[in-house]
Amino acid sequence: MIDKLKNCFDEMVVYKDLKASNFFSALSLPSFMRDWLLRRFEDESGVFSEDELIEFVREFIPRKEDWTAIKNRIIKENERVKFLAKISVDIDIRTGEVSFALLDFGLTSKQTIIEDMVWDSCKKELVKGRESWGMLELAYRPPNDSGTPKLPGKIRLVNFKNFCPYSIELDYYKDVRSEFQISEWIDVLLGAVDYNAGGYKSEEEKLTMLTRLLPFTEKRLNLIELAPKGTGKSYLFGRVSRFGWLSSGGVMSRAKMFYDISKRTEGLVSGNDFITLDEVQTISFTDVDEMRAVLKGYLESGVYTVANYEGVADAGVILCGNISKETMDNDGTTNMFEELPAVFHESALIERFHGFIKGWHIPRMNDDLKISGWALNSEYFCAILHELRSDTMYRAVVDRLVNVPEAADTRDTEAVKRIATAYLKLLFPNVRKTADITAREFTRYCLRRACAMRATIKNQLGILDSEYRGKDIPRFSVNEEICKNER
Repeated sequence: MIDKLKNCFDEMVVYKDLKASNFFSALSLPSFMRDWLLRRFEDESGVFSEDELIEFVREFIPRKEDWTAIKNRIIKENERVKFLAKISVDIDIRTGEVSFALLDFGLTSKQTIIEDMVWDSCKKELVKGRESWGMLELAYRPPNDSGTPKLPGKIRLVNFKNFCPYSIELDYYKDVRSEFQISEWIDVLLGAVDYNAGGYKSEEEKLTMLTRLLPFTEKRLNLIELAPKGTGKSYLFGRVSRFGWLSSGGVMSRAKMFYDISKRTEGLVSGNDFITLDEVQTISFTDVDEMRAVLKGYLESGVYTVANYEGVADAGVILCGNISKETMDNDGTTNMFEELPAVFHESALIERFHGFIKGWHIPRMNDDLKISGWALNSEYFCAILHELRSDTMYRAVVDRLVNVPEAADTRDTEAVKRIATAYLKLLFPNVRKTADITAREFTRYCLRRACAMRATIKNQLGILDSEYRGKDIPRFSVNEEICKNER
């Protein structure tokens, strides 16, 4: 399959050796940046010079503690400094002035400027999203006290080159999926996020692992995962994609997650594809009632209201926590949410989460599960999943394929269809119409798994609240006639 992978994806395939080497873990680089570097430095055999790569990292990927030295070079030594970073842009409505922020280094838009000539050359890349990863070149504009008005000193952007220097050909990615059997494609996906498919004992283990990727490819997909320690939750949600945000323990406020009234800035849900609250048992909320109220509205519709501000976002919300063997719901009678923070003890809030991932079906991380070989570039793969989020064609296919029983609960229907759509994008991106997938494949890999994920939520609701007791999810099925007639 390696030859097929290379033939289909060419330079988007890199050699990853996480099992034999801790070289990149020692550098503390996320997967998307590691694969970007591998693509830059590897030869056709997957060999690279560690010295050259370390020198590049030292020069162009600074740590937070390097920021004072960088400012000294820019402001006091009058140097132009280039490095990789995440940048956000602000356009002042009153003055028309464009500025930028490097939040990872504490640099705010009040301290910066993008002059018109530079803006004209870079704006196509910088207006694509709230934040952009790229190679920045910074310089200093000294203060001018003699003019009118007086100009304060500011750090200015001289140049910007997008982190993703190639164009994402989404149609090609969709088409090339047809070259792989489903079993092969599952293995391709695992390699793309740094896992060795050969280390898993069953297809069920592989698919449960890949279920974590569903919020990467479907807007506002809200999931809960409880798993034993050491199954890789934090790594996948926090280190693989540059489009998501992982918050581990600590305090979470409405201002940070949704909208800060004092700063008039939008929160995490507005700038990310998904927000993962990891180690959710240890997270505390500044105001439980306030957070629960805004969460319920957002999880339902993607709309949140804070004071007189109404915002819209499409980030999914994922709760991740550890679970002991004793509290795993294997017989349908255990309350798995009793250890969650009080904000999640209300059935009306839990019902708005679409599905549940049974993380105990995922093996504990070990060396055999680490990729060692040729695999799809993580940075490229996650960019593809990000683009697929906006493709509504898959939901249209799901709507046509799924038979919804009469009087089916609306939230159950939406949850099952949304999860099934995410599975379709992930496992069968080549599907453009109902005739492109068999009823058997759709049932096995999309619909049945979506129903099972929703059924766990529904069962837990019955344990939490007697109002939901005995209410199973509707019996969704595939419309066989459509499959036959359109094939």
